[in-house]
Amino acid sequence: MKLASRTGRSTCGLVGGVMLMLVAAACGDGTSDEEAASSASLSDTDAGSIVRIDPMFDQLVPRDTVIERLADGFGFTEGPHWIEYHGLYGGAVLFSDIPRNTIFLWSSDNTVTPYLTPVFQGDRDGVMVGPNGITTDAGGRVFFTEHGNRQISRIDADGSRVVVVDSYEGDRLNSPNDLIFHSDGSLYFTDPPYGLARQDADPAKEVSVNGIYRLSADGVLTLLAHQTRPNGIGFSPDESQLYVANSDPASRVWMVYDVLNDGSLENGRVFADVTDDDAEGVPDGLKVDEFGNLWGTGPGGIWVFSPDGRHLGTIRPTERPANLAFGGPDGMSLFMTAQTGLYRVRVQARWAER
Repeated sequence: MKLASRTGRSTCGLVGGVMLMLVAAACGDGTSDEEAASSASLSDTDAGSIVRIDPMFDQLVPRDTVIERLADGFGFTEGPHWIEYHGLYGGAVLFSDIPRNTIFLWSSDNTVTPYLTPVFQGDRDGVMVGPNGITTDAGGRVFFTEHGNRQISRIDADGSRVVVVDSYEGDRLNSPNDLIFHSDGSLYFTDPPYGLARQDADPAKEVSVNGIYRLSADGVLTLLAHQTRPNGIGFSPDESQLYVANSDPASRVWMVYDVLNDGSLENGRVFADVTDDDAEGVPDGLKVDEFGNLWGTGPGGIWVFSPDGRHLGTIRPTERPANLAFGGPDGMSLFMTAQTGLYRVRVQARWAER
């Protein structure tokens, strides 16, 4: 099916060619200046622990590395994504605060400012109405998922906020969660029911499944597969496989699918299963590095798996992480959103999509 984009204008400024929402007051109500200040940078070190299981893990996470807490004081952080451009201290991390209904920007000079607020405008029915996953396309445009608005949007260079997709075969999506671009320009995303007050039992739910979708570069949306709670999503380095986290407490697994030439998926199977682990948490955000290792948030921290599914080690910041992103000037900093904070650890790997 073809999808028409809806465009809305914002009153926000441009910095270095990337949209920056300079202050909350300029873009609507939401996070106050006092709240933004309280979410200021910390750069605390030794903010967690690292569990080493396989000797290979030392090649990815050096033994002398430490976990830093960069900022805290947020409601619930999610969706980190590194952006690179000149004029902003070498780059920045965009991340969501779902309860605050705001996307924040942490810059390399260790300051935090609102990027977009409020994301959702309307009557709140539950607390999960804010933004979640964030990514950029090949042209550097920012794309983000919206729980409350049940859509994926982007911000164009002129400040326009454009709805990219919000329905499938005439039915509203549940609440798009995480997303990733394929090199052919198509956008893959997951659509669990977390933005609905009663989730699967909510009368507003229109799509019967919790799906994994592909939006082609020319706007055709295809339902590829479904899981009980699809969440984090990422490609192998050669894009022949797609990994999808399942955030179901009864089935805490990471799935892997073969990607066919037409972009469809087949042979879905369990890549790793942590259902029986004693720690709290479910598989959530994930990234795949340049070597094909999967880094996925799960019970107690970020689990790192080799391409053949061996558990190599776990990174455990002081708060349980929900998502992660590779970034930094050399691409070898791992940024982690964990409940009320933003964390970082230095690693010896880069994102496969870099």
